[in-house]
Amino acid sequence: MKGTILEKIIEAKRARIAAARRNFDLGGINRKADPNRFRKALSDRSKHNIIAEFKRASPSKGIINDSVGPAQTAANYRDAGAAAISILTEENFFKGSINDLLAVRDAVDLPILRKDFVIDEFQIHESAAIGADAILLIVAAIGVDELRHFCSLSDELGLDALVEVHDRAELEIAAEIGAKLIGINNRNLKTFEVSLDVSRELIKYAPPAAIMIAESGISSRDEIAELSDLGYSGFLVGESLMRSGDAAAALKAWL
Repeated sequence: MKGTILEKIIEAKRARIAAARRNFDLGGINRKADPNRFRKALSDRSKHNIIAEFKRASPSKGIINDSVGPAQTAANYRDAGAAAISILTEENFFKGSINDLLAVRDAVDLPILRKDFVIDEFQIHESAAIGADAILLIVAAIGVDELRHFCSLSDELGLDALVEVHDRAELEIAAEIGAKLIGINNRNLKTFEVSLDVSRELIKYAPPAAIMIAESGISSRDEIAELSDLGYSGFLVGESLMRSGDAAAALKAWL
């Protein structure tokens, strides 16, 4: 399989979607009774709103932590003060599963972000059906017209859409479609290199009305404080917590 890591992930995801269409019943999906829970949880700039992530593995680091379960980890995050939970559901490269999200949904009442590579509207209906409160939409993975349509469909289903960007051109696209939640990913999805300088630079061009989220590479309270001062309302942290040995204690220290 040739191409960048992102291209490989998307190729594998297309095959997964084809199988899911055959096996997953989307009947009976309605609008959420409490829409925009995820966005509301991240809107208070007076505190550090951490989106704590359950993440078993990654393409660049391999296995991060496969010895803990999603339900107990989410409960620990909740008790430590997380504003929301992010669940990796990509199967091939991140070793995730929608079953992880279902387990967390049963265990805690925090807003849940389904973190995956959304390239088909089926996945948005599926996310609503399994109880996600928000989905990740990666500008680098889909076209502008699809992005606009996916944001509109998410809104219809009561889901928040976290629109993820990696450079100024993608940020301008997110602003153009009126994204209400914008995630600045410090990880280059083509090389998987990480630098907080991405967040430091792109916040200068953030749309005034958007809630800004810093993603990837955050490993200390000082970094969170710095990014908060720059204008970020939320901080998606996964690998640092999953590797810490005591994610709840690490999260409490950062908060």
